[in-house]
Amino acid sequence: MEVKAHLRNLRVSSRKVRLVVDLIRNMSIDDARIQLSFLNKKSAEPVLKLLNSAVANAKNNFDINENNLYISSIFVNDGIILKRWIPRAMGRASAIRKRSSHITIILDELKSETKVDAKKGDDKEKKEDLNKGKPLQEKKIQNKESKAKEDIVESTKKEKSDNKENK
Repeated sequence: MEVKAHLRNLRVSSRKVRLVVDLIRNMSIDDARIQLSFLNKKSAEPVLKLLNSAVANAKNNFDINENNLYISSIFVNDGIILKRWIPRAMGRASAIRKRSSHITIILDELKSETKVDAKKGDDKEKKEDLNKGKPLQEKKIQNKESKAKEDIVESTKKEKSDNKENK
């Protein structure tokens, strides 16, 4: 079940908020809270408040466990732009654009693994068996790569020694 929360007219540029939002996308709630609490950005605090609000919505409105949630989508849109003027040289005026942003967060439930059927459980075991073979294959590839590097190093040493002997 998806749970949405919005934050409107945050007086921080959307470009600056996107830096924070990109860090927590697809994270679990606990990881995102930790990340935001230690982040040294002005927009981290409002994003953390929005995250806490979305979690509260999920608990109270939909009876969803907080530990079973993750951030499925979070995005930032441009808000209103306040236009101000500053005097410049020779009687001119330059525009100041004070930007704002709208943030939308969508939380979703993790799929519970307890509802797995017997057939799906068998498929899961097969996948685990296949995954067990992958590290062995990766080790073989790494061994081949390291042997190739050693061969290159040895050949360059031989070439250098041959060049010294020819001189």
